[in-house]
Amino acid sequence: MDKLRVGVAGVGYLGRFHALIYSRLPEVELVGVADTRPETARSVAAEAGCAAFDDPAALVGQVDAVSVVVPTTLHLEVARPFLARGTHVLLEKPIATTVTEGREIVRLARASGAVLQIGHLERYNAGVMALASQIDRPRFVEAHRMSGFVARATDVDVISDLMIHDIDIILALVGSELTSISAAGTPVLTRHIDIANARLEFANGAVANVIASRVSRDKSRRIRVFQENRYLSLDFIEQRLDVVYPRERPGEEWPEIVTERIAIEPVKPLDAEIADFVSAARARREPLVTGEVGLEALEVALAVRERITGG
Repeated sequence: MDKLRVGVAGVGYLGRFHALIYSRLPEVELVGVADTRPETARSVAAEAGCAAFDDPAALVGQVDAVSVVVPTTLHLEVARPFLARGTHVLLEKPIATTVTEGREIVRLARASGAVLQIGHLERYNAGVMALASQIDRPRFVEAHRMSGFVARATDVDVISDLMIHDIDIILALVGSELTSISAAGTPVLTRHIDIANARLEFANGAVANVIASRVSRDKSRRIRVFQENRYLSLDFIEQRLDVVYPRERPGEEWPEIVTERIAIEPVKPLDAEIADFVSAARARREPLVTGEVGLEALEVALAVRERITGG
């Protein structure tokens, strides 16, 4: 099979990593990178060994697949010409700023048969994959994602920036229809919501409590899942998964509480995400995080925002 011709539209902080990873894959030919800042495009192109362009449209027709790593407000505008031609697209999360735009992106991919993958990076976290393998009918989920302030992510609120990761993970773990959302939050440093808490209730009785902050002093990323006879705790940063469960003790009234640490083999999530995209594009199969999955996460994230802002 011929090499997959790939480009990267937008090579700022994250897009640069996309380009460098593609440049190392033997089954990929990195055709070029594009950025509206010509100096940035040339710098990354020199690192990755490819051509540089100052307009993403210059890649249209030259590539089989493309990573779109531009501000969320530009997702539809930049992705549209690629999807319309049937070019496979890895689109950074969130899929769009509005549900209408997200639906149009999904429609374009369906119409042309292009593979559309949304960059919910945490789904490729080795710890999350290990956690998912241990889950059986979760009843309560608690997720905390706390970070310090980073100026480069202020075009969206903390819900679309950070909380959407845990929303996506929880939707996948619970696997039931969402029936109720309540939320609170406030801006702190930006004009957008910087800290938020949401309670999600599902048709199967499961409940999730999600907290996200980008104005915290300490960085913390944890998720805890409670189910019958088992409690699981994942530390995303330490890549540590603990499983707590009761073990019967003959002759004793109460069982022993046992903690077992599950070994997690470290995997770089972005490498795994891009490898899945390349494989899906070459095989024309669905990736782990489809456009529909990204759209559902966006719909919930925007509903959380509406509960906070009142509209």
